Amino acid sequence: MKKHLVSAIALLVAAAPFAAEARCLPETAITASVRAIPVIDYKSTSIDGVNVFYREAGPKDAPVILLLHGFPTSSHMFRNLIPLLADRYRVIAPDYPGYGQSDAPDHARFQYTFAHLTDIVEKLTDKVGADRYSMYVMDYGAPIGYRLALKHPERVESLIVQNGNAYTEGLAAFWDPIKAYWAEKTPQRREALAGLVTLETTKFQYTDGMGDVARISPDTWVVDQALLDRPGNKDIQLDLLGDYGSNVPLYPDFQAFFRERKPPTLIVWGKNDKIFPESGAHPYLRDLPDAEMHILDSGHFALEDKLDVMAPLIRDFLDRKVCK
Repeated sequence: MKKHLVSAIALLVAAAPFAAEARCLPETAITASVRAIPVIDYKSTSIDGVNVFYREAGPKDAPVILLLHGFPTSSHMFRNLIPLLADRYRVIAPDYPGYGQSDAPDHARFQYTFAHLTDIVEKLTDKVGADRYSMYVMDYGAPIGYRLALKHPERVESLIVQNGNAYTEGLAAFWDPIKAYWAEKTPQRREALAGLVTLETTKFQYTDGMGDVARISPDTWVVDQALLDRPGNKDIQLDLLGDYGSNVPLYPDFQAFFRERKPPTLIVWGKNDKIFPESGAHPYLRDLPDAEMHILDSGHFALEDKLDVMAPLIRDFLDRKVCK
């Protein structure tokens, strides 16, 4: 017995230097951190007979942040950002019809246009009681958000713009075959765009131009592609690519909204994006000279590898401009 006791004491003494090293946060800090983790609710509601999915988190009476996703993803693109905002803000991130967990009715009986998607998002904000909001707009989310702003300019508290276009300078070479389809909507030109909904292109959107590809979870393109590959979804995406041209004539109206309403604006842009390149970021300063701009060494889905940079910028911006 005595021998075993001596051995146990020796082991404790040997372990003491390692135990003394501060390798983890103090228990009080851990406890506080756990308490601060927001709960995210995954909800859906029927709008015009279509089941619309959305993520919601944060206090019900807090300022609303409306997160508007791009192509070919969904509110899934905001999965890591939402918990970093929802302690102080009410965050709402919908999936448009045809994307994510929302219904994807056949394109023969549902009009897949940016005007219609804007109507759906507008009705969702009405349903959830979001009568004022800041908008994070990215890719397709930009024209949807800006169309919403034209309908209800008084509702927009601020803008966070991430690789979302409102200027012709931002429609570079990537858009040439799409512009050809806008000019002449033949079956041949439509089918020429089919490569944009393949796994190769989806993976490209997540990995091309990224500062650190090791930070990009393969789940991103696997999840998106599984949804793109649903029966009928290819036609949904080709309809919307064809209708994207309807946004371009509205660019002057979007720009007039910027000049006249002067919403506080944060621009965080992945400079290596070939879809919405950096050339589309700088023109915002013509109409929003007080906008805060950060050009990042990232690609199209900048949140995937620059969350650690973007989240503090977004928090600081919102805290100063919305919670001032």
